[in-house]
Amino acid sequence: MDDSRFPFLDGVAGVLVDGSGLVLDCTAAAEQVLAVPVRALRGRKLRDLVVERGETLPPEGDNPTGWAGRVIVRTGDGRPVPLEVRVLTLRGAAPGQRGEARYMVLGAPAQEADRWRQDQAFTRELFLQDRVGLAVFDTELRIVRTNTHLLPYTGVPSTLPGRRLADFLQPEDAAAMEVHLREVLASGQPLAFGEELARTLVDPRSGRMMALSAFRLQATDGTVIGVTALFTDITEQYRSRRRLALLHEVTAAAAHSLSILDSAQQIADALVSDFAQVAAVELATAISTGEEPVPGPDGRLLLRRVAVAGPAETCPAIGETVLVDEDGRTGPSDPAVQAWAITAPLVARGVLLGRITLRRTRREDRYEAEDRALMREIAGRVGLALDNARRYTREHRAAIGLQRSLLPPAVRSVAAVSTASVYLPTDTVGGVGGDWFDVIPLSSARVALVVGDVTGHGLHASATMGRLRTAVRTLADLDLEPDELLVHLDDLVAQLLVESALVADVDAESSGTGDGRSGHDARTQDETAEPGSFGGTCLYAVYDPVSRICTVASAGHPPPAVAYPDGTAEMLPVSPGPPLGVGGLPFESARIELPESSVLALYTDGLIERGEGDIDAGMAELLHRLSGVRSLDCPLREAGERLIAGLPPTRLRDDVTLLLARTKAVPPADTAVWTVDLDPAAVARVREDAIAVLMSWGLAELAFTTELVLSELVTNAIRYGGGPVVVRLIRADALTCEVSDGSSTQPRMRRARVTDEGGRGLYLVAQLTNRWGSRYTTSGKTIWTEQELPE
Repeated sequence: MDDSRFPFLDGVAGVLVDGSGLVLDCTAAAEQVLAVPVRALRGRKLRDLVVERGETLPPEGDNPTGWAGRVIVRTGDGRPVPLEVRVLTLRGAAPGQRGEARYMVLGAPAQEADRWRQDQAFTRELFLQDRVGLAVFDTELRIVRTNTHLLPYTGVPSTLPGRRLADFLQPEDAAAMEVHLREVLASGQPLAFGEELARTLVDPRSGRMMALSAFRLQATDGTVIGVTALFTDITEQYRSRRRLALLHEVTAAAAHSLSILDSAQQIADALVSDFAQVAAVELATAISTGEEPVPGPDGRLLLRRVAVAGPAETCPAIGETVLVDEDGRTGPSDPAVQAWAITAPLVARGVLLGRITLRRTRREDRYEAEDRALMREIAGRVGLALDNARRYTREHRAAIGLQRSLLPPAVRSVAAVSTASVYLPTDTVGGVGGDWFDVIPLSSARVALVVGDVTGHGLHASATMGRLRTAVRTLADLDLEPDELLVHLDDLVAQLLVESALVADVDAESSGTGDGRSGHDARTQDETAEPGSFGGTCLYAVYDPVSRICTVASAGHPPPAVAYPDGTAEMLPVSPGPPLGVGGLPFESARIELPESSVLALYTDGLIERGEGDIDAGMAELLHRLSGVRSLDCPLREAGERLIAGLPPTRLRDDVTLLLARTKAVPPADTAVWTVDLDPAAVARVREDAIAVLMSWGLAELAFTTELVLSELVTNAIRYGGGPVVVRLIRADALTCEVSDGSSTQPRMRRARVTDEGGRGLYLVAQLTNRWGSRYTTSGKTIWTEQELPE
């Protein structure tokens, strides 16, 4: 029997019988199912193969047309096989001619028949259910068949066979879905839950989010005949995920920066997506300065719009102000407008800080209750973040104000140097650091240049910086050598560390807890006194314009750089000692002769630690820039700006402090030196020589005062100090008179009694001069005075 004549019999055993039940022919499948060759089946009675008959099996001789039932047959190898049987009439029998009838008996294993019925039931029910959209597409992606509810949304035609997705969906949505379907057709790889938006041509609003799954359809011979797609509406799940993602995104944007304006703009940008078309953030005017907003007498608060996001043609202008009541509203809400807009107040600690306003166009969905609940949660988190930024701004401004009040003027000129400085505070969470610099005039036209860096950040570091700067100024007034001054400063820092530890122990005992801290006390200590915040580094340099010698000592600080008049630059060969507070190790001084108009650069490590490489690379870059600005011979203020060019204006890792000093020199003609014999008669010669020098300098107005001062100081040196006695006059910004002797005993001014014959000399000197003092030298001491030069 040729199976090709009956393609519907593929996989089914078919037996051709006559009206008497004799087997005339069979298919190849019948041979396989019955395990009997065709030639052995021909001529046999079909009923002889049946072992057990179902109750519905018709008796022999009855017309079996249309009968279906289940029987058990015995195969050629003796196995019983259950078969599902159906009888089809090919040619009916005329009366009296029963043998002329022809019937086709179709049989299939009962298990396969059950599976077919299950497949049919599954397919039928799948196309009847309405929770998942089902569509069969041909190879041209035309719809062949759909279930009762493919896409039950406005704008979907009631009859879909023969249509394409682009016939009723937005072009971009239809194109995105067809890309997935073509990939499945081409590759045969099933698609599972690809998310795509479905918006109809009739209703192009926000649409519905669909999870698209698809698999390829093939004929029995492997020919691709189409693709089946399942559409699952996941709009609510998608919106829930998007709301949660938006909550995290806005929270991260609010906490990304401690700058109030930056945070407000990032919040507005994060809200403009599928959640809003326009977003505006309005804050109380006091927020930008770190102050807490206070409503007016009428209970209303003035807000200023600080950030907007959205299309330029629909965004309101930044800078506009509005008065709002305690819930952030300007008046009664219009229900028609409220459906398309949300206004959420920003509140922290019960204080209204501002508000966020979102708006959608009428082409988009209205705001639902879930959207408003989400916005209330977002506003709560944003309010806390902005309040933290406000408090940080207040503390940061206070720390910067304190630090700047403790620093000298940015530009200064003294007899020894002209200086300019640059200070950039860090913008970290901890606040500004403890960097400082100073320019301290010393005796004999000399100057001390100081730069230091206190460990830590915040108000405590600034306060510590002020203490150390005061200590350096006090020690500098003693005219100590740089290395000796750092020894005294190191001792002071060590004492401060001990005192800090004692205070911490006392606090721990008074707290009554095992670790010495609890609740608010622990947080207060952590916020105000970080460990090691009394330590730091310091560089101290003394420049003498008469000898042009610069003496430098370092306590763990980077060495100063110098640019020479010829344009070359180098780091001064300074051996840094230990940082302040370590103790027990010496400091070394380096003496370098500097040509006039050299430029010294003292700095903190924030200038050379830029996060782009090691310190050596930063120092090399500093020398390169320093030599460049020196060759241009530009003003020091401009040179400082060029040296820090390229640093970010915010988010610095550490404070950047730069002090530039252009050296000056006192010409030899403006100094006069005499060695005085240890003879009281020599005082007269000193007066005569000094008067002659002052006349040559055009300082006749100072002759009388200078004569009295030198007489007193030289007489005391001869009488009490011992040799050698040296007198030196220096004309610079002031007239300096120096008398040096071999004694290490410092002079002390006291109030003489009426009956005393002496003790009034230093008092007289102090009254006649602007400043006076004494300093130790390697061979004794030097007493000096200063007088203002006449205009």
